[in-house]
Amino acid sequence: MSYDTIIHGGRWFDGTGAPSAIRHLGLRGDRVVAVSETPLDDTGCPEVVDARGKWVLPGMIDIHTHYDIEVLKTPALSESVRHGITTVLLGSCSLSTVHIDPTGAGDIFGRVEAIPRHHVIDTLDDTKTWNSAGEYITALERLPLGPNIAAMLGHSDIRAARMGLDRATRKEVRPTRAELADMEAALSAALDAGFVGMSAQQLLFDKVDGETCRSRTLPSTYAKARERRRLNAILRRRGRVLQGGPDITSPRSLGAMIFSSLGIGRKRLKTTLLSAADIKANPFAVVLIGTLARLVNGLGANFRWQHLPVPFEVYADGIDLVIFEEFGSGAAALHLADRVERDALLADESYRRRFRKDYDAKFGLRVWHRDFFDAEIVGCPDETVIGKTFGQVGADRGGVHPVDAFLDLVLEHGTTLRWRTTISNHRPEILDRFAAHPGIQLGFSDAGAHLRNMAFYNFGLRFLRRMYQAEQAGRAVIPLERAVHRLTGELADWYDIDAGHLRVGDRADLAIVDPARLDDSLDGYAESPVAQYGDLSRMVNRNDAAVTAVYIGGRFVFGSGSADPVLGTERTGRFLRAGRH
Repeated sequence: MSYDTIIHGGRWFDGTGAPSAIRHLGLRGDRVVAVSETPLDDTGCPEVVDARGKWVLPGMIDIHTHYDIEVLKTPALSESVRHGITTVLLGSCSLSTVHIDPTGAGDIFGRVEAIPRHHVIDTLDDTKTWNSAGEYITALERLPLGPNIAAMLGHSDIRAARMGLDRATRKEVRPTRAELADMEAALSAALDAGFVGMSAQQLLFDKVDGETCRSRTLPSTYAKARERRRLNAILRRRGRVLQGGPDITSPRSLGAMIFSSLGIGRKRLKTTLLSAADIKANPFAVVLIGTLARLVNGLGANFRWQHLPVPFEVYADGIDLVIFEEFGSGAAALHLADRVERDALLADESYRRRFRKDYDAKFGLRVWHRDFFDAEIVGCPDETVIGKTFGQVGADRGGVHPVDAFLDLVLEHGTTLRWRTTISNHRPEILDRFAAHPGIQLGFSDAGAHLRNMAFYNFGLRFLRRMYQAEQAGRAVIPLERAVHRLTGELADWYDIDAGHLRVGDRADLAIVDPARLDDSLDGYAESPVAQYGDLSRMVNRNDAAVTAVYIGGRFVFGSGSADPVLGTERTGRFLRAGRH
């Protein structure tokens, strides 16, 4: 038997959680055609890879990205591929580009996902040729896709497209019968075409950009129970996924989204909700997260939390960070796009009193811990403050309140003031507990969004490092095979897509990982310009020695820090239709 590629002597993981073993893999075309205990005959084989001492595992799956804009002009998506990600899901957080017009897309993506609004509009003006889910898939499949793509339809997308963005973001407006029927038809058509499901949003600090509807919450948040039930009923009938972002300040919202997964008297609804998991602002939330998942699944639901399995560290330039949207004074500043108007607000003493009141209010559910003593300055023209917290700066300036120290520096330096903090997932023991939790999915990278705020493109490698190091230290959390399964086959099976496995007959999407290089470099800070966004410098991850090779559809696309010319010039990935294997 002849092969296009032989991968020789690596520790092979099949993505099912089964025991790993030293094996030799033969690839032909886009498939794995041999997994052998004995070396394969490499006569005439053009590519033989020595994987001894390395892991050979299915390409990892990123279940939560916002690559919807980037993929249209930069379909290589190399920031994910270089870390062993071979499948990404689009359409998260109620946002997609299937039906909405370019300007509307700029409004719903720009502020909440920190993707420059004019680039969203320009990209869709240049590329949008589709008006339906089927046409959207066709357009994607014409691109030289790097990784495989799966997608959800965004509720805010279809709501804004059918009602108009202004009417879709007014509390007093309900969709007409015809508009609701159109939304149902759009969702049904997307599921027919192969979309995984629908994403919805109830989180109230996700705000709209632009001028017409600026600072209103996303269209999905205005949907009432009847509208949500009608759309969810379609997902129930079809066995498809609802991805939701609950309003964490409302127990009613949280409870409704969780318990909607139950199938009492009806089909259950496959539901996954976003979570900040181990939030610094509420250290007891982890108990609720785990308990609720066990409770509803014990009652017959099919429910999962989405959890980022690494510390949730964020960076900010001045006051430009989405966490300020969750309280009134912060949202008031971000509402003002004009720098002069914003500076005037930040200097106003009555505004500062309001900000200090919001900052000092320690009760209630929130995402940000609101502690400027836990916010380190990492860049500033005034080098004397670098390495200090805003709280320390205030103390150095004679006991100035941390809020005033922060606002003074923002006024003086604007976006050249760069700082960081960790919002959640800061306790290793909790991360280990969630690593084995059956009600929790590993993902939520937000890849392609928040370009200056965070970088979790290599979250899978960082998770594998922690599990491997624990195993090496004799305190294993879960078997390494289970850890790989959690990032690959478990996700593929739950979302019902053809990915995440590496057995004979499976598509040859795989990564070769050097466990000896799963080191501290995975945590390093790096930036790289995005040509598509005017060379905006975004945060990325650079630990290129860890992944020695990535194959998608049997083609070598990336390895040891270098992309093969095929990546982004020829189509290696494909659109994965749910339920079709």
